[in-house]
Amino acid sequence: MLEMNRRFFLAGTAALLAMPSAGFALAAAPAKGGTLRISIDQAASVIHPLLTRVNPEYMITELLYSNLTRLKGDMSLEPDLAESWTPNDALTEWTFKLRDGVKFHDGSPFTAEDVAATFKAILNPETASPGRNNVGPIADVVAVDPVTVLFKLTTAYADLPVAVAYPTARIIPAAIANGDLKSLSSKAVGTGPFKLASYEPDRLIAVERNPDYYDPARPYLDRVEVQVFPDTSAEGSAMISGDIDVISTLQPTEYLRLDGNDGVDVLRVASGQFCNINFGCDTAPFNDARVRRAIALTVDREAMLQFVTEGFGTLGNDTPLNPSYRFFKDIARREKNIEEAKKLLAEAGYPDGFEATLIASDRPAVRTQLAVALKEMAKEAGVTINVQTMPHATYLEQVWKKGSFYVGFYNMQPTPDGIFKLLYTSDASWNETRWNNKDFDALVAEARATTDEAKRSELYTKAQELMNEEVPSIVPAFFDVLAAKRSWVQGFEAHPRASVFRLDYVSLTEDAPKRG
Repeated sequence: MLEMNRRFFLAGTAALLAMPSAGFALAAAPAKGGTLRISIDQAASVIHPLLTRVNPEYMITELLYSNLTRLKGDMSLEPDLAESWTPNDALTEWTFKLRDGVKFHDGSPFTAEDVAATFKAILNPETASPGRNNVGPIADVVAVDPVTVLFKLTTAYADLPVAVAYPTARIIPAAIANGDLKSLSSKAVGTGPFKLASYEPDRLIAVERNPDYYDPARPYLDRVEVQVFPDTSAEGSAMISGDIDVISTLQPTEYLRLDGNDGVDVLRVASGQFCNINFGCDTAPFNDARVRRAIALTVDREAMLQFVTEGFGTLGNDTPLNPSYRFFKDIARREKNIEEAKKLLAEAGYPDGFEATLIASDRPAVRTQLAVALKEMAKEAGVTINVQTMPHATYLEQVWKKGSFYVGFYNMQPTPDGIFKLLYTSDASWNETRWNNKDFDALVAEARATTDEAKRSELYTKAQELMNEEVPSIVPAFFDVLAAKRSWVQGFEAHPRASVFRLDYVSLTEDAPKRG
């Protein structure tokens, strides 16, 4: 009965969420109009919706495109282009019913053919979509009729409705997916709440209301201007002066600076977002798990938490899951132990320690803070770490997914499967550690194909224990997501996923500045 009820929930959630509640029906509608200025801390260099990699890029494509489903502020699911979804009994096929009458920005009609073509493009290795392995074990996508699409899977998968909300699973026209796919690098043809007005990736990206959006009530804003502020202090000053209305990502120092300023609301939400130290597990000396464990044993996690998050976070234990995730297992926390670290290094052939260069991008700045903290802590075990900081664009080009010792930064994913398949399985989209542990792969594969909750919990527990033992990366702490807004902004909240913004729900009060 429990399993039957669960399947009923999976099938019926979208329909229930689509129904307006009586309370909301009675509430006054947000005011329409106005221009919102929101800041980002790095360039949105990629606006191709299937190829985005970082939060500013996710923000832009969320404004311009739609997914089949989307995440609400509490991480629950709601319909987007899909109105409802239903699995077969084996969870190997999912049928999505689509909204009728939706138009792309170029006026062409949205149909199931566009959904099928989009996912086939995502799954095509030549597209090189970062989300290829995060949209689920999809074997085929079939347009049954104009408003019905069938996902055929390679194995049972309970999380597909969540997976298709992935930031690089925005729906594009079939004509482009099957034709000039690269054209979306400089133009936008989506069904999203806004249309692209101008694109200067290093300075300003502007979008304007889509009058043909499927929900006639949204968006409330006429225009959104996304401004790039590489300097966080200048960004905070612009918030205080009222030149910008929302800071999408706030560092702890700026949070403390802005807190208490008249007309500024600081925002905070617990999250599974984290920084880590990635080891190239196929490269000496990090191809020896004893070396990786030794470095992990030099970390004073309480001190690291305070230094890196300034108290705006929670302790980590060298897995990417924390209590924000379902199926989190509270394994005994690894404590600092310098003598044990030295012993492991000696066993691995490094009795006098070794020297290595740890690379950190300058965005966000916390990467360098984490690297410097580890440098000081590892000294006690005889490990000399040289910290090299570089511009984020250079890091993405030269180090990301290529280096053997560098600092990563990742958003919370909707499910354990999402974060494992993004970073840690052998076929992960971003297999940065190149850990390639077959036992871990098997546990994750079995868990994603299992509907029994107790069994899934057992499998994910084993996966976390294995990762904690092998240490493909050090995860010392998780960050709360911090943001800020002016008091005249309504409907904006910090999202635990950090890559979800929901700006189509944002409106301005009469106190907001009038901008032409």
